Amino acid sequence: MINIKSKEEIEIMKAGGARHAEILNELAKIIEPGLSTMILEEEAIRLIREKGDKPAFLGYQPAGAKRPYPAALCVSINDEIVHGIPNEAERILRQGDIVSLDLGLIHRGLITDAAITVSVGAIDDEAKELIKITKKALEAGIREAKGGNTVGDISQAIMDVVETSKFSIAEDLAGHGVGYKVHEDPFIPNIGRAGDGEKLVRGMVIAIEPMVNVGKVGIKVASDGYTIKTRDGSRSAHFEHTVAITENGSIILTA
Repeated sequence: MINIKSKEEIEIMKAGGARHAEILNELAKIIEPGLSTMILEEEAIRLIREKGDKPAFLGYQPAGAKRPYPAALCVSINDEIVHGIPNEAERILRQGDIVSLDLGLIHRGLITDAAITVSVGAIDDEAKELIKITKKALEAGIREAKGGNTVGDISQAIMDVVETSKFSIAEDLAGHGVGYKVHEDPFIPNIGRAGDGEKLVRGMVIAIEPMVNVGKVGIKVASDGYTIKTRDGSRSAHFEHTVAITENGSIILTA
């Protein structure tokens, strides 16, 4: 069932989303070679709690998971697509890495979800292009997120951007509704056909999140039960925003 949010709830999510964006920006500023992923986790928790909010991912157990997620932040490096766990001190960022930061925030009982991919020092041209295309795919998807369109319009827009590049969309990973829970209906695939799927209506709040691989589409789950990696070991990038459908189009709540 799709949960429709009121104008008041969307305003709360917009305020939380602004805090959310600020936290991701602050985390991006401290990324450098030699930094432990644990430092990113600790700083994320500090920044969240500093303003009285709560981490949405810490202790969250999605359907099918054998244990709750053990951190507030997902830190995914190079061939890790999503859900990398930052609680291992030996996970150190290195020159030339790309790292995705995925964060969920609870502000006044409502959840926003957003992600960015950041370079660690100087990166090669392929990594730069991967980040550029993934961000462009997110922007294209958001442009189609408006009342009267369908989920398939978002999917098609994302797919069209990636298909103009040499990269590929990670299989079986997608966006979702968000607000009362981390994951709500509708499912927002990154591959689809315009006109298909649920119609977008005022009050829907969705997380749009293209995940793009340098190599093939295949994915695998690491032994920790959470980290999803490219099957061929190629690098991957991830960008995400929480978006509200309004009577005049849409609002990026995590801008």
